[in-house]
Amino acid sequence: MRVDLRSDTVTLPSAGMRKAMAGAEVGDDVYGEDPTVNRLEERVADLLGVEAALFMPSGTMANQVALKVHAEPGDDVLDGEDSHNWLYESGAGAAIAGVQFTIVGKGGMFSAADVQQAAKPDNHHFSPTRLVCVENTHNRAGGRIWSDVEVKGILQASRALGLRTHLDGARIWNASVATGASERQLAAGFDTVSTCLSKGLGAPVGSVLCGSRELIHRAHRFRKMLGGGMRQAGVLAAAGLFALENHRERLVEDHANARRLAELLAESARLRVDRSSVQTNMVLVDIDEHGPTAGELVVRARDEGVLFNAVGPRRIRLVTHMDVSRAGCEQAAEVLNRTVAM
Repeated sequence: MRVDLRSDTVTLPSAGMRKAMAGAEVGDDVYGEDPTVNRLEERVADLLGVEAALFMPSGTMANQVALKVHAEPGDDVLDGEDSHNWLYESGAGAAIAGVQFTIVGKGGMFSAADVQQAAKPDNHHFSPTRLVCVENTHNRAGGRIWSDVEVKGILQASRALGLRTHLDGARIWNASVATGASERQLAAGFDTVSTCLSKGLGAPVGSVLCGSRELIHRAHRFRKMLGGGMRQAGVLAAAGLFALENHRERLVEDHANARRLAELLAESARLRVDRSSVQTNMVLVDIDEHGPTAGELVVRARDEGVLFNAVGPRRIRLVTHMDVSRAGCEQAAEVLNRTVAM
């Protein structure tokens, strides 16, 4: 059995989702006439407690549109280490929005004090800070969830400095299931929020950018500018609606599988796993100096049908999702524990 733990983006549409897509009512979304897209946007806006939402082809586009909504070329954006919109979006922040990033904090997380210290004044010598970005859960931090205290402190500091705030909530659904807080509570206070339908929720494509009616009206233009007007997009939006109604609550299974995977991998003498850090559906594993490199272990495991990614010279990341069962996680652990000792 092939076990793909590279990312929760590798999920395939379920039979029910394919049926919903095939039967979707559609229209021209660029004219605002696709009823299924409109329903999806209304549903996500309601879940996050905002005035409006805009369907996007990808999370990268949603994040980049948010940067353009909030900042002008030459402005400064505060971001955590290895955040998605800085590390994984091909330099789009510089190339498309024209912003520069100031990286604050450690391991993807930062504090109100970090914001206060790093924010640059509106002085002609500087690139003025306009925006603060938070990623929750944080991808490179292994699916770590921000605490309510951390977020409230950052929002308060940002408001005091006159800065806008954006939440990259690609996996806000995982954070909600893990903490018991609603998506509305997790999004509260941010000027814009992007969230992804094609990760743990299992839709084949799509993200949604949310905020005030004024900001989303502005975002419409930038989506068009970036080629995101998708015409009869209801066939894609239907997958997102199905995912929201059928796949959110089951995320708890992915989290439990991740904890089980971490427990089994911790049995290896050559693998180090901080089990307490497994908060959602990601497991970060360090290989000791006597084992293979991360790249070598990726190849060894792939030859036995287990896929995952190296995220450092001696670190790998495994991501559970709806297409990986408990048995698949146990198989992956057995292969890893055996091949790391070869």
